[in-house]
Amino acid sequence: MTSKTTSLIELPTDLDCTQLPQHIAVIMDGNGRWAKQRGFPRMMGHKRGADTLRDLLRCCKDWGISALTVYAFSTENWGRSMEEVDFLMTLFENLFQLELAEMVSEGVKLEVVGNLDNLTPSLCSAIDRARVATRHNQGVRFTVAINYGGRQEIVRACQILATQVQQGIVKSTDIDEQMLSKYLHTADLPDPDLLIRTSGEMRISNFLLWQLAYAEIYVTDTLWPDFDRLAFHQALLNYQHRHRRFGKA
Repeated sequence: MTSKTTSLIELPTDLDCTQLPQHIAVIMDGNGRWAKQRGFPRMMGHKRGADTLRDLLRCCKDWGISALTVYAFSTENWGRSMEEVDFLMTLFENLFQLELAEMVSEGVKLEVVGNLDNLTPSLCSAIDRARVATRHNQGVRFTVAINYGGRQEIVRACQILATQVQQGIVKSTDIDEQMLSKYLHTADLPDPDLLIRTSGEMRISNFLLWQLAYAEIYVTDTLWPDFDRLAFHQALLNYQHRHRRFGKA
């Protein structure tokens, strides 16, 4: 979240409040390139990217977006340098601790999804405290994907259902899309209406593979640290010109 001195900014007049996506997913890409272009270490890009995320979350609140899900750290990101991984984990921990009071006051409901077993105990504790403190909030539902992989999520759901079949709890013939969806990390969220990917990359990188089946996809060359409210405004304008048919004529 941004500073408490930030005033509420009303929805731009060229956006139709009845045509806004209610759940937005974001692949926050380009932190490293942003830093490299300026001669900064990669960590500076991640720090600036965290500031961008704070403002986007506040913007979602101001403009009436119900849910925001962001890809913070993938299962593949463990392949980065240990220095960068350690910095990111510390950054996540600090954000959950330092922003908690404001998330509570702003009504944000925080959830963290992914395989959290490999995270540090201190980060897991910070996540647990933030979850508990915000669980009754009714504002923006803010979901952060850490150590997350879409394929792994689907495999996990299938394993749970396979165990239930073995135990006779369910029949294999009863398994359908609705049942499988109940065992995904995002079971209590509607599927995203819009996926935003920054930095111009044309792929979804193992993010919400099941949930994005009918999401509109918006790709911008803007690097994540530069993705400000104007860039978000343009993404929403683009979305409002889409005709969502969900496979129908």
